[in-house]
Amino acid sequence: MSGGSQHSYGQPTARNWQAGIVRIFGKGRNRPSASWRQATDRAFTLIGDGRYEDAGALLTRAADLEPWLSESWFNLALLHKFRHDWEQARAAGLRAVALLDRDTGAPDWWNVGIAATALQDWPLARRAWQAYGLRAPGAANDAGEPVGMDLGSAAVRLSPEGEAEVVWGRRLDPARIEVLSIPLPSSGRRWGEVVLHDGVPHGERTTAAGHTYPVFDEIELWAPSPVPTWVVLLEAATESDRDALEQLAADAGFAAEDWSSSVRLLCRMCSESRMPSDEGDGEHLDPHDHSEPGHPGPLGHRTDGQLWVPERECGLAAPASLVRGLLDGWVADSPDSRDWRDLEEVC
Repeated sequence: MSGGSQHSYGQPTARNWQAGIVRIFGKGRNRPSASWRQATDRAFTLIGDGRYEDAGALLTRAADLEPWLSESWFNLALLHKFRHDWEQARAAGLRAVALLDRDTGAPDWWNVGIAATALQDWPLARRAWQAYGLRAPGAANDAGEPVGMDLGSAAVRLSPEGEAEVVWGRRLDPARIEVLSIPLPSSGRRWGEVVLHDGVPHGERTTAAGHTYPVFDEIELWAPSPVPTWVVLLEAATESDRDALEQLAADAGFAAEDWSSSVRLLCRMCSESRMPSDEGDGEHLDPHDHSEPGHPGPLGHRTDGQLWVPERECGLAAPASLVRGLLDGWVADSPDSRDWRDLEEVC
């Protein structure tokens, strides 16, 4: 990727969880009762207000009223997913799929896959993805974790209900993304972490080449990273000086990112829509957005005639034992055009 990672912020708003989620009617012969519909409608209103316990009581009542209806268990599985109660989400999800009247493509299976992934129940996760209609390779590592699912790049919205930040990552499977950008410290996330994400994208990022990438919402941290995040002020006389530090960090197996170029502020509406994300070629509508998935630092960054500002705020992801050596080595390669100061560990 020849561009900086794309971060965005927005104030949280109550989501209408019911829209597009609750499937009230199945076949005509399976039409649920008015009491079921009322309990379910009220439950999702409560979910939108964050009142999960009250919603759970109503959805449990709905399941008691119509235990033969897959939607009863789908909705309970969804609630348990919101609560991150993965054991209960898996149990309710399995009851939902047992009552399905179609073979593939049901969102019930996707929720089962998320719960199984959270619990590292890899045989069930593989079964869920296959039942949904995805190709799940047979290869697995020593822990049984599936490998070889080539799903490409995507963006993930960290802390979606807080100071949301969209970063680039690599999809490991349908429910996990490895973060390849260096998140800002406000997210509480680090480069190299793996996050569990939801199945329905909220927004897209497009490149000048015409590629479109989904933006998924983080559910929770799945695997932490031991690599700390640092912020440092650089003096880089040219863009190539800045690029040299990013390349030096990448060659060492870590990362550097020019936050002065890669960060832009977006309202929630924009963040959850289709947004352009140029790769550094041609004329740019937004000179601060040079994102492209797979290469989160702004290597190859170009501006459309704007003056270069030598002072840059840079994020670094590297061990404490290495970070100063990287910076000093970068300066030593061109001492007349490079310098650094104010290094601070921030996450």
